[in-house]
Amino acid sequence: MLNIFGETYHIDFDKIENLISIKQTDTGDTEQNVSIVKFELIKTMLDVVFSESGEIDEKMGLKGSNDLTIPFKIAFNTLLRYEILQTLWTQNL
Repeated sequence: MLNIFGETYHIDFDKIENLISIKQTDTGDTEQNVSIVKFELIKTMLDVVFSESGEIDEKMGLKGSNDLTIPFKIAFNTLLRYEILQTLWTQNL
């Protein structure tokens, strides 16, 4: 496992699927409908987090992340808020 900001994070694929799925009104329909806006936003935020190249002080955790870009901070916080990025502690709740 890889430690980031003093925590071990993972992506919750089920949470992504639940967030981007459009609820079906017809119960006999087996087609999956996806909100393209939500899908693209989540995809972009994950891309921003994965491609960040700023200096991270692992000892300071999130408090020592002043060199990180604004897009990274917003994407990371949003992914945490919607529980797409989860720590092992969050998963066990």
